[in-house]
Amino acid sequence: MDAARTGKESTGVLILLTNDDGIYAPGLAAFERQLRQLGAVYVVAPATEQSGVGHSITYLTPLIVKEVFHGEQRWGWAVEGSPADCVKIGITKFCPRQPDLVVSGINGGLNAGINVLYSGTVAAAIEGAFFGITSVAVSLEYDEHAQFDKAARLARTIIEQIYQKKGPEPQLYNMNIPTAALDGVPEVSAVPMNITQYVDRYEKRIDPRGRDDYWVTGGPPQATSGSETDLSALAKGNITLTPLDYNMTLKSILAEMESWQFRLPDLASEDGATRDPEGAEK
Repeated sequence: MDAARTGKESTGVLILLTNDDGIYAPGLAAFERQLRQLGAVYVVAPATEQSGVGHSITYLTPLIVKEVFHGEQRWGWAVEGSPADCVKIGITKFCPRQPDLVVSGINGGLNAGINVLYSGTVAAAIEGAFFGITSVAVSLEYDEHAQFDKAARLARTIIEQIYQKKGPEPQLYNMNIPTAALDGVPEVSAVPMNITQYVDRYEKRIDPRGRDDYWVTGGPPQATSGSETDLSALAKGNITLTPLDYNMTLKSILAEMESWQFRLPDLASEDGATRDPEGAEK
């Protein structure tokens, strides 16, 4: 029997698991082992690393998909595309029904602050939310010897409790786990994302052919005093959990704009005269 089909897909919890580090990433494998305790897990992940691609999708070329096996058992599907592509095709083609949960991770490196806007890990969870599915993006602070198994156990435990505590409507969450949280009993902070601009710099170098190239350097801003955010909570060693919303409409300004009237040129006239909203020529 396929490894992805060992749960009770028809009646139990069905989970779509993806990431942006690629289908062979250790964080994905560690998470799959833990999530199997919650239900049937379907792995659909990028064939290669897709870090920082945001919510890009593939539509000018076909998606190439290859089955990945562990021994005789199919473990998942490798997609030559973005994390958002993986969620789209996973839900519509490879899961036997709409999943109950979409999980993205575990990413090697935090996705906090404005990195949420660039993250392929978070974008995959947002794509799941588009489908009306509760979705969670999970990231672990970067470490060359990252303890993904510990992080996966923590994340799975938190996801179980999210299901117990959240309301009936689907929700979207971003979870970040600092290295300090992997020892002892960590705390979970429900906090907003920090929107301070990162300190990006570009280091100029010369490539082997004598051409100028530039490498981005820098990192997140220092945590400052004031209201708690994901960055300040992570600095304290807390796991952070942030509810997100992909609807970027600023409703307060939209209400103000409803009274605006715009004067536009009459493109059908020879002189392009501008008419006011009541149709009078200006």
